[in-house]
Amino acid sequence: MSVRIDIAGLRPENIVVAPSPLAELGMALHALSEPGHHPGLQGWVTTVTARLDCHLADRMCEADFLWRTTFSDLFQPYAGIPGGTTLPGQTLAEDLDLLDKLSDEQFVDAALEFTCALSYGTPGAGPLADAGLRRRALDLAAARGPRQLRFSERLLAEPPRIRAWLRQFLQDCDEAFFAEIWARLRHQLASDARHKTDLLRRKGLAEALAAVSPAVTLEEDAGRITVDKLGEGRTATAGGGLLLVPTSLGRPHLMVLHRYGWQPVLHYPVGSPELAAPPSVEQLTLRMAALSHPVRMRLCRSLARSAFTTGELTQVHGMTAPEISRHLSVLKKAGLVTTRRRGRYVLHQLDVATVARLGSDFLEGILR
Repeated sequence: MSVRIDIAGLRPENIVVAPSPLAELGMALHALSEPGHHPGLQGWVTTVTARLDCHLADRMCEADFLWRTTFSDLFQPYAGIPGGTTLPGQTLAEDLDLLDKLSDEQFVDAALEFTCALSYGTPGAGPLADAGLRRRALDLAAARGPRQLRFSERLLAEPPRIRAWLRQFLQDCDEAFFAEIWARLRHQLASDARHKTDLLRRKGLAEALAAVSPAVTLEEDAGRITVDKLGEGRTATAGGGLLLVPTSLGRPHLMVLHRYGWQPVLHYPVGSPELAAPPSVEQLTLRMAALSHPVRMRLCRSLARSAFTTGELTQVHGMTAPEISRHLSVLKKAGLVTTRRRGRYVLHQLDVATVARLGSDFLEGILR
């Protein structure tokens, strides 16, 4: 599973790395709504929550599906401007001005993404024009609760009113907590953008993408970028540009904006480097499958304590050597067991560090 970006004909000057204050505010709202996704931000979340005005906190819940259930494309409005080359604003006000430039149809489609009522990657009428889609969107919003239903009804009935509501809400969030943290983060994000831009110029797109994340690869022969994710999607630069937008608050989320007709955007986390590259989805699948078998679980218990030969494991577990070898082969293929030779004996041992990382790796893999 992956998201693919067709970059045939993409000119180097149309690949831009730039921070976005609005996108980072969206990640701040997400972290406040889903702190479990961001354990490294626990202190900041606690501080902001403790001092948050109760009226603003109430409004934050009113439309939290824009940043809790999904990360709405409304937080990257520059991608929806015709031409496919618009860049993020330098300030939140500039980004909000770009949000105002989206048509009502674009705004409503992006806001209702949480209902999964719309065809994200293909063209078609939206709920403002299609009565059937409107009914379906409201039915799916109702399943999320009365608050989401009321908001969706107002959105469909009076898009300009909701647009004004959202802009004022985001400005109030900026005043309440975001301006302070953005003043600290913008220098880090600008520095990362300069570094990635320098890589693009000196070493090319493949090196820059590898620095973004090991999950992002360039297939030069196929003319496409592949992002290893637990999801499917396709998009194309189609004569426009490609945007790389760094986020500090968004770790571990690596997101791809691939809405039909919008400029593709890679929204990638920066910050503390990983001790090791995160595993691919295929590697995670192999590891989880390998550990799901009760015999292999028992083998791991032995191999975590010491190194054993195949013969010793047959004695301990009362199995034949071919049976033990088959299970060891599965564990080795998944990268969970290491081997070393001592004279004429081959010793097997559990890679405890790799197994210990599986909890965080699994979380990162499903959130990527």
